Amino acid sequence: MLDIGYALSLRFPDPPQTDYRRADVHALRHDLFCGDVYLADTKADRELSTAWGWVPVLDFAWALCDIVERLDQDPLGSRAARPQRAELDFTESTDRMLFERRFGWVDIEAEWLPPAEPPLTFAHAELRREARDFLHDVIADLVDLHEALRENPVIWTLEARFPRVP
Repeated sequence: MLDIGYALSLRFPDPPQTDYRRADVHALRHDLFCGDVYLADTKADRELSTAWGWVPVLDFAWALCDIVERLDQDPLGSRAARPQRAELDFTESTDRMLFERRFGWVDIEAEWLPPAEPPLTFAHAELRREARDFLHDVIADLVDLHEALRENPVIWTLEARFPRVP
């Protein structure tokens, strides 16, 4: 079972003068809400996590949803034998998370882990559902912290683009 989570950093707080109502895409994706993220296989008791404190959490959730959709471009879907690949790069580092889908399964590796470490593997449908739930949960948490964020049109567009999956 997949669990995706985060913790906001106290070392990299948002600027106090931030107008969350009018924050643009760049600010929302790169400058605000920094912390750490993890993807965990709760059944195998393994996880991929950052420990840097500066990962833009909303951007991670947004990028993860984008990646899941990119991994679903083959018309054969879960029957596709040809691997479909995507990567999530962290802008302040050379480290990446690597995603490879074959058939209905997605392997996820982190370059900062030892090469002998096996990838986490999840069903694509589960990854899609959990990534979207994570995005909506992050947005809800951030709106609880910064009420004005609820009025930001970028957030409305993001929620509409990646609705929760039943």
